[in-house]
Amino acid sequence: MTDSHCFDTSRLDALFAPRSIAVVGASDQASKIGGIPLDYLLRFGYGGALYAVNPRASHVQGLPAHERLAAIGAPVDLAIVAVPQSQVAGVLEDAAAARVQSMVLFSSGYAETGSDGTAAQQALARRAQEAGIRLIGPNCLGFMRPGHQVYATFSPAPGGGLVRPGRIGMVSQSGAFGAYAYSLARERGLGLSLWATTGNEADVQLADGLAWLAQDPETDVIMAYMEGCRDGPRLRAALALAQERGKPVVMCKVGTSALGAAAAASHTASLAGNDAVYDAVFRRYGVLRAHSITDFFALAASASIARAPKGRSIGLFTVSGGVGAMMADDASAAGLDVAPLSDAAQRQLREWVPFAAPRNPVDITGQVTNDMTLLERSARLMLADRQFDSWLGFFAAGGLSDAFWPVLQSLVQTLRTHHPDTLLAVSTLCPPERRDALEALGCLVFADPGAAIRCIGALARLHETPQALPAMADAGSALHLPAGTLSEQRSMALLAEAGVPVVPHRLVRTAAEAAQAAQEMGGRIVLKVCSDAIAHKSDVGGVALNLADAAGAQAAFDRILANARQARPDAHIDGALAAPMVQGGVECIAGVHRDPVFGPVLMFGLGGIHAEILRDVSLRLLPITRDDALAMVRELRAFAVLDGARGRPRVDLDSIADTLCALAGFAQRAGATLESAEINPLIARPHADGGCVAVDALVIGREAA
Repeated sequence: MTDSHCFDTSRLDALFAPRSIAVVGASDQASKIGGIPLDYLLRFGYGGALYAVNPRASHVQGLPAHERLAAIGAPVDLAIVAVPQSQVAGVLEDAAAARVQSMVLFSSGYAETGSDGTAAQQALARRAQEAGIRLIGPNCLGFMRPGHQVYATFSPAPGGGLVRPGRIGMVSQSGAFGAYAYSLARERGLGLSLWATTGNEADVQLADGLAWLAQDPETDVIMAYMEGCRDGPRLRAALALAQERGKPVVMCKVGTSALGAAAAASHTASLAGNDAVYDAVFRRYGVLRAHSITDFFALAASASIARAPKGRSIGLFTVSGGVGAMMADDASAAGLDVAPLSDAAQRQLREWVPFAAPRNPVDITGQVTNDMTLLERSARLMLADRQFDSWLGFFAAGGLSDAFWPVLQSLVQTLRTHHPDTLLAVSTLCPPERRDALEALGCLVFADPGAAIRCIGALARLHETPQALPAMADAGSALHLPAGTLSEQRSMALLAEAGVPVVPHRLVRTAAEAAQAAQEMGGRIVLKVCSDAIAHKSDVGGVALNLADAAGAQAAFDRILANARQARPDAHIDGALAAPMVQGGVECIAGVHRDPVFGPVLMFGLGGIHAEILRDVSLRLLPITRDDALAMVRELRAFAVLDGARGRPRVDLDSIADTLCALAGFAQRAGATLESAEINPLIARPHADGGCVAVDALVIGREAA
């Protein structure tokens, strides 16, 4: 699977950049749904051709009224449709006859109402596609392009004041949230290139809006509000396009349920829940995920004002020791590097202010009030000494002071001149006009230093995201798996053939064969019931551990098969799988499962409590590189357990990475016939002990669509 960067958004130009607009269901009353967009277009100065369609009127809001679209007799790029659901099909036929290019459909009564509405929406989408009409909606609030005076919406938000034109594009699946966000953008002073809501997404989806904005020369940053996604490849392609064009995407994604995972037979799907998969998608494409409305706007504003820092080092400057300590804590939590200044720089700072804290954060104390030159001298010393990727200064309420303001403004101008590649930010209270002046210099301004650090940490990740999707290496010929759960023997054989290191094992069909296996394998062995119908063997008493001799193995064979037959009398049992007990090492879990939206997702974590209770797992969409596999291992919170914490031997990390790559290759070969494959446990051991080894496996096949 690869991402397609071939999004054809040219036909969306007629939608988002219309040269002519017709309002169908146009009303003379500017307060009605059919009157609001016409009023906006007239009042706010839309410069293209504008038509009103209303068969029961001669004029609407001063414009001649047309009986239908086909009666206009001129090209119509965009039809804004504000009629009841019962009239929509007729309007669509009229639009097809008039060769309308695109349509905004406000009307409700479709998929949001149930199965009948869903069927009507599907029929609507099919007819629009046949007619070559791009459709946004139904049940949507429409869109706006402030810089082009296009207001194809009945939202009351523009009536309360217009957002200024700018270079941030905003797409929302929710009309209510979109209207709220429009008002917040206006109050924050953010300029928008596009504001769009997608509603029921019969045709145009959020992904289409993202892709169009990724190619829009008037947009630098993209904001998106998402509730869910039906077409994972489409979303991935749109995010890949934005990444390729260097346009940050700030995403507010709601919903954290593990959709579709509860019924899965393996642990992998439940551990890789719905929201965790979205996180993996966003991480892969450098999406800045916002978990609050405040961060949503702060991240978007920051990305539009300043370039992302080239690394994670940050210099912290403060006039308050307590706030400096808080900033240092926040920076650590954000994964930023608060490297200390050199000894020479610290000595210089102490010469200027003997009671300063010169390490980093640098606390110059209230002495700056007596000597305001300390501000610029200290900041320039910090950046000259360490060349920090980012620099943040905390100045309390200094931005409100008329005496301090020229000093702060001069500081930012000087630092910007001498350190053009450093991300600059200040945390201070100041009026909007002073904030605007600093932002015009490319300096971020925050009231809360914690919010500043969260934004800087998020922006720093943009340079750490791979810019090219890896091509999956050839993993061999295609593999067609049978539908359903495969026995451990069959699962282990398939994974071994794919290159996964598996523990030596054999199928024993009688108690005598179990005894013989115990003698030949030597040491202690394990016996596990083997059946396609029994996925979780311990649940039916089908596992016997630490069998030391032939007699013990013989008795255990009879016992576990009797247990399994009693628990599952319907199951066909092949026998038992015999394998040597694996001693030592760290118990891990690795798996791949088919997400219903995004396809195959690879998972790795430590076993036991780490995975099941703490959910300390890492995920990647396929395909992956070997570097991805190593990164999955290293990003676990409990990575120190693998890396030799508290005197433990360090496990073979390369062996784990190779196993994850082999598992990914197996998923590639199996394609749509794989539901999930899980190694649980995967025992990670030092290189001297043979590296990691799979001691249990479960493969589940599916009917390919």
